[in-house]
Amino acid sequence: MATVFSHLLLATEHSEFDVGAEALAFALARRCQLPLAGVLPIVSNPEYEALAPQIAAAAEAQAGERIQALQAQAQALGVSLDLQARRGEEPFQEIVDAAVEGAADLLVIRRRGKRGVLARLMIGEMVAKVVANAPCSVLIVPRAASMWSRRVLAAVDPRAVDLRIVAQAAAVAAECALPLLLVAVVDSPAAEATQLAEQALARARATAQAAGVQADVLLRVGRAHEQILAAAAERQADLVVVGRHGESRLARAWLGGVTQKVVGLADRPVLVAVFPPLKGVPAP
Repeated sequence: MATVFSHLLLATEHSEFDVGAEALAFALARRCQLPLAGVLPIVSNPEYEALAPQIAAAAEAQAGERIQALQAQAQALGVSLDLQARRGEEPFQEIVDAAVEGAADLLVIRRRGKRGVLARLMIGEMVAKVVANAPCSVLIVPRAASMWSRRVLAAVDPRAVDLRIVAQAAAVAAECALPLLLVAVVDSPAAEATQLAEQALARARATAQAAGVQADVLLRVGRAHEQILAAAAERQADLVVVGRHGESRLARAWLGGVTQKVVGLADRPVLVAVFPPLKGVPAP
């Protein structure tokens, strides 16, 4: 059957912090009847390892044990998992390279790990770099999160409407037979701001309808990330879809202020929709 995503990649170190991401990746693979690729990054510094080979040997042994355990878990769930260890000085780069080489269209990853718990608004530093540089959409999964089953929420930026984000959210909602909620937030109830947001929501709703999905719309006033997360809680949306705003190096480094805060503070999976740039065509 046709699915929204056809090439899934799980990035994991098979630690306690990866439990949610692993479970959700397995659930997606089973639901869509797709094979699952996996990458387990290993920090590797040839010069240091030459001086302390026992460190490298211990890391290799630990990685081997984690790979065997995760493959056994996948087999028990009936999931075909092709899990590879990749070695490099920057774990995020190994994950991004694996996504590029495997032509992944969805990368599933945890939100944070032991290091940098408070960095980047509670997004692990390595994860933030993955999201900022990924060639495809990224699903960031908190440790206790699970597969969505109630509602999909898509955030609509009134100042820079990207209808591709709406289309991806609508496709996910349609595939899972879930309602779709489109949310736009303005920082002022002024007529000009609300009119702009209403126009954005109308365009977004038309895009969803063109995909065969009837969407509810919601206009809220306040700080964007707070209102998006509040709407998700109130309407029981267990998947939030946002965009990665900006394709410049500086913009990617910060993920866009609202997106960064939503990802860092959400207690549910957040799908950061990423689209390959078209040559000669600027991003919306």
